Amino acid sequence: HVQLVESGGGSVQAGGSLRLSCAASGITFSRSCMGWFRQAPGKEREGVAVIYTGDGSTLYADSVKGRFTISQDKAKNTLTLQMNSLKPEDTAMYYCASDAGRGERGIVMVVTCPARSWGQGTQVTVS
Repeated sequence: HVQLVESGGGSVQAGGSLRLSCAASGITFSRSCMGWFRQAPGKEREGVAVIYTGDGSTLYADSVKGRFTISQDKAKNTLTLQMNSLKPEDTAMYYCASDAGRGERGIVMVVTCPARSWGQGTQVTVS
C-alpha cells in the first residue's frame, strides 16, 4: 500500500524560500519516478519536478527551473522540494506523487512521470 505524506508548506513573502518534504512508504525507491505537482484554485494541475529514483536524474517545469530543486533520501524514503525565489504565482496546493500504486484516482503527469499515487497535499502561499 502506497502512502505519501507531505509537510513543510506555509506562507512566505515573495522572494522567500520553503522546503517541502514527503514521507513515502510502500514504494521501492530504486525503481520508480516521483515528483511534485501543484494545483491552484481554478487552475489545472501542473507537474513541477520529477526525479527518477534509480539514477537520480531530474526534470523541471520551465516555470520553476532554476528556482526549485527536487531531491531524495533513499535511506529515509523521503522526497524533498526546495523552493527558492518564490513568486505569488507559485501559490498552490503541492502534492507529492509517485508512479507506484494502482491508480484508483487516475493518472497525473508530473512532468514525465505518470503518477498513480499522491498525498493529501500541503498549501504554499506566496504574497
